[in-house]
Amino acid sequence: MKLCLYCGTFNPIHNAHIAVANYVKSHFDFDLILFIPAYIPPHKNIDKILANHRLNMVKNSVENIFGFSVSDIEFQSEQNSYTFNTVKKLYEMYDIDGKINFIIGTDAFKKIETWYQAEDLKNLVEFIVFTRENDFDIHSLDYLKTKGYKFKSTKMPFIDISSTELRNKIKSGQDISDYVPECVAGYIERNGLYKDENN
Repeated sequence: MKLCLYCGTFNPIHNAHIAVANYVKSHFDFDLILFIPAYIPPHKNIDKILANHRLNMVKNSVENIFGFSVSDIEFQSEQNSYTFNTVKKLYEMYDIDGKINFIIGTDAFKKIETWYQAEDLKNLVEFIVFTRENDFDIHSLDYLKTKGYKFKSTKMPFIDISSTELRNKIKSGQDISDYVPECVAGYIERNGLYKDENN
């Protein structure tokens, strides 16, 4: 199986996430794009109470899209979600053709050397890098190639949507239906998410 991972907090998942996954599906030859919401992201402070809501929103968003699937693998340990541990488990679970690929934004990839077990992780995956900033020079990341990180950049235009911005819009009473799948907007409204400082 040719497997590509899309990991993140997805707090909440939005249209740019879906667009990135669709771009990968249409431009690369993967059998499966696997969305993996983090249970406890090590680099972010997120209320655990929101974890299952984030997982449910991702499931609702991609369940009917061919070639997409969702895994709760990082929920099973109920510990910090480290990509290295997740990738190792996936190699045990699937018959992988080549290396697992990993979707990542430029903002996160610039910090990849700070990730848990980064020196070992770089030997397990190949990265697909998306621009998360306007006018970003992808060649500024070339030094990572000299350190053994294998990655390819994409030409998908930057989409200026952030989960942080969406949460702030909800708190201030603004409509976010243009930025998230319809099922996510409905889920957030039904469950009263992101309306106070605790979620």
